[in-house]
Amino acid sequence: MALKDNTVYNHADNQLYVKSEGNKIVVICSKESQQEQVIKRMTTDNCILDYYEEWDEEDDMKWILTFRIIDEYELKPDLN
Repeated sequence: MALKDNTVYNHADNQLYVKSEGNKIVVICSKESQQEQVIKRMTTDNCILDYYEEWDEEDDMKWILTFRIIDEYELKPDLN
C-alpha cells in the first residue's frame, strides 16, 4: 500500500496513530509493548527509524516513532 503525502491514517478504534509527511512516516504508540513490533515491521532496506520520542507521563504516555524513507542516492551499495 502506497501512502499518500500529508495524510493521517487513523480511525477511532485504531491502536496506533499513523501519519505520512513527505518522506517520513510518524507512528504514535499508545503502549510501550507496541514499539518493538512497529519497529520490526517498518524497518526495511528503504525505511529506517529516524527519531524516537517519549511524550507525556504515566497513564497518558505515548511513544512517537518517526521513520524516514531512504532515497535511491542514500542507499548503501552492495559490496562484493
